[in-house]
Amino acid sequence: MATDILDVLRTKRDGGTLTDEQIRFVLDGFTAGTVADEQMAALCMAVVLRGLGPAELATWTQVMLDSGTRLDLSTLGRPVVDKHSTGGVGDKVSLVLVPLVAACGAAVPQLAGRGLGHTGGTLDKLEAIAGWSSQLPLAAMPRVLAEVGGVICGASDELAPADRRLYALRDVTATVESVPLIASSIMAKKVASGTRALVLDVKVGSGAFLPEPERARELARTLVGLGRDHGVETVALLTAMDTPLGRACGNALEVTEAIEVLQGGGPADVVEVTLALAREMVALAGLDVDPAAVLASGRALDTFDAMVRAQGGDPEAPLPTAPEVVPVRAPATGHLARLDARAVGVAAWRLGAGRARQEDPVSPAAGVVCVAKPGEAVAAGDVVLELHVDDPDRLDGALAALDGAFEVTPDPPPVRPLVLDRLT
Repeated sequence: MATDILDVLRTKRDGGTLTDEQIRFVLDGFTAGTVADEQMAALCMAVVLRGLGPAELATWTQVMLDSGTRLDLSTLGRPVVDKHSTGGVGDKVSLVLVPLVAACGAAVPQLAGRGLGHTGGTLDKLEAIAGWSSQLPLAAMPRVLAEVGGVICGASDELAPADRRLYALRDVTATVESVPLIASSIMAKKVASGTRALVLDVKVGSGAFLPEPERARELARTLVGLGRDHGVETVALLTAMDTPLGRACGNALEVTEAIEVLQGGGPADVVEVTLALAREMVALAGLDVDPAAVLASGRALDTFDAMVRAQGGDPEAPLPTAPEVVPVRAPATGHLARLDARAVGVAAWRLGAGRARQEDPVSPAAGVVCVAKPGEAVAAGDVVLELHVDDPDRLDGALAALDGAFEVTPDPPPVRPLVLDRLT
């Protein structure tokens, strides 16, 4: 009996289980244009409200994977391992991690995304480098990986095209925040890109995409399970995102900070999270090497420069800077007890570092620098935040976002761990 789109919608609307045939019919039809956008939007909303069972999710992911090409990286001569972060504020870890793990001897084919709302995007950050292009032909990826060891680029139309079309629809229909839809989107692209091992950085806290610990843990478990089902050895770390990671939040500002880490300096929290993920990645890759020693040696910085050049960029070119820097000062003397990651991210977004829609342009220079971080002593009038402004009309909105974003108390706050849990 032929599958009918209205039967599919009714089944999921009423909490039923979709068959493999129904899932394949609707996703293949949507990719081909025979299932209308409004029908797919209705199904996505039903999935948000009703969820997908394990069997449904496995089939959903497989169909998206089957919609395009799979990259074969088996002949590289390097073990292939990748990383995915669910996104946060000041999260420039990929800029350090990919060249670091490549310098350890692995191949890292990272398909990255753009920022949306308060969370930054890796591609937007790298595009602050003169000449760098996020577009790398699929056929060129194995060559660059063999020569350099790492790639960070945008997803090709050839890899999981069903996911690309579906994500664009979810973005404008309030159906992004669904654990099964997020998990299938991530894993379809990762499996298609040829990785055989994957480390996940699932953020938890106010600046995270899924701030609640229970939902973040659910997403981590779901991703690990999907990885296992598709033959990808997968480990997930839950990491804290109540406070911005590092001090820089903004595209060129974060590239500058990432280079500082690659040079052996940079903020301690960025180094800690990067090394925690790097150790997991080299272990999955079967490499007997200490990432901390490789980072200290400078080899990761050389690899970063080679990655930038391989995609048309000039690592020696000066990065854009904002024409105006506006300070936000401490109201009292004491210790910075709290600095809300989401508020800082929204401020950077309103200054132009992020976008409201995927097609919006971003400013490479705009952003926020956290001069003080929680636990540090401040005096009344000290600068806590610097707003890097290249459009004065955006300043008032950014300042409004920071109202109540931080707190100064007489005593320092308790030290909280950055790595909260590990799931396999």
